[in-house]
Amino acid sequence: MLEKLTETFSGITRRLSGNTRLSENNIREAVEEIKMALLEADVNLRVVRRLVNRTIDDALGEKVLKSINPGQQFIKIIHDRIVALLGDGTAELELKGPDVVSVILMAGLQGSGKTTTAAKLAFRLKSEGRRVMLVAADLTRPAAAEQLEILAAQVGVAIYREDGGKPEKVAKNALKRAGKEQFNVLIIDTAGRMQADEELMKEIRRVKDSVIPDEILLVADAMTGQNAVEIAGSFDETLNLTGIILSKFDSDARGGAALSLKSVIGKPVKFIGIGEKIENLEPFHPDRIASRILGMGDVVSLVEKVQETIESDEAEKLQVKMAKATFTLEDYLDQFSRMRKMGSVQSLLEMIPGMAGQIDESKLDEAQWKREEAIILSMTLEERRNHRIIGPPRRKRIARGSGTSVSAVNRLLKNFDKSRNMMKKMAKNKKLQQQLMGGMAGQKI
Repeated sequence: MLEKLTETFSGITRRLSGNTRLSENNIREAVEEIKMALLEADVNLRVVRRLVNRTIDDALGEKVLKSINPGQQFIKIIHDRIVALLGDGTAELELKGPDVVSVILMAGLQGSGKTTTAAKLAFRLKSEGRRVMLVAADLTRPAAAEQLEILAAQVGVAIYREDGGKPEKVAKNALKRAGKEQFNVLIIDTAGRMQADEELMKEIRRVKDSVIPDEILLVADAMTGQNAVEIAGSFDETLNLTGIILSKFDSDARGGAALSLKSVIGKPVKFIGIGEKIENLEPFHPDRIASRILGMGDVVSLVEKVQETIESDEAEKLQVKMAKATFTLEDYLDQFSRMRKMGSVQSLLEMIPGMAGQIDESKLDEAQWKREEAIILSMTLEERRNHRIIGPPRRKRIARGSGTSVSAVNRLLKNFDKSRNMMKKMAKNKKLQQQLMGGMAGQKI
């Protein structure tokens, strides 16, 4: 996500952060480079001008030129300006208490990912302890209700739908049902159009008036750039949006929508869609995204992802296994599963300070990892727990079972031994661990 923008900002950060002196020419050259990067990322022109002018004003002041470390001070100014564009602080959903029904109205154009995002949001709120019901109020698109029903079953939440009728009536009846059956969140999926036409706005306005929602969220495709700003403006004018969800944020989005929406529309981005899986919806943290854009990583999000997939006692047991070199292929297989839950390798690398843009994505051979997983799955439980017993006959059997070759099995076992020895050294080397953590801390602003 935001690869091109991150690449440019990372270069500027590396050049300036080590400088003990900055001149006016240095600053103006850096700001001009920032300006071009933002325009290429399809950021709104007014937003670019505002950021550039304010950055120059702040950077040419005595605070930077006469500070102890002007390079780092300048980077902090850029960081703060980007955070201001993205929105000051994380904007949370404004929902009522657990004993009252809160209504969330989902709006958006056709193809923005609105229906899938409604299900992702339902999954997230359910995991937080809310009793959620989805409402199929899109009566225009063929099979829209069926799609939402399938997603509701996948998420494990209730769904309300009617055959025919008017969307506003469906929404009103769903609200009554939610109250009777003690649901406390109602998420209404509405119809989208190919463009924000007048008829769409009238229809969704009637739905809004029928249920008086607590949240009105626009689902905007991150790949549409500045068009997302125009779309958000037209929806906001009619509905008075409370927030925005950017879908497809993990795509090749240039970042224009994320950097422009809050500044132009004045409404916060509350969530971002970071993948196709139902759990791939994250709160939008402006400061973390700003750090990622500048190539400084996002250790907090990385730690949160790890905590979601592994308990602290499991982590301690794993560390003991590493220290004693008793880490097995069964443990290795378990880590494959956990890595998948955390997202793609590339997305995880972007969260590590200094790693953004440093590794060629084409060299991250995830297909090779899948082959290794197939090899391990072809082993017996005994073999996974003690790979030393895997002699030539067993290696031939495993190769046949995994659809690979004996040389591929040999290579996996050899690499596993090397990895296990390295993990043993790292688990015992407290000084090395402190150096790694110190390196991360050093990347902070």
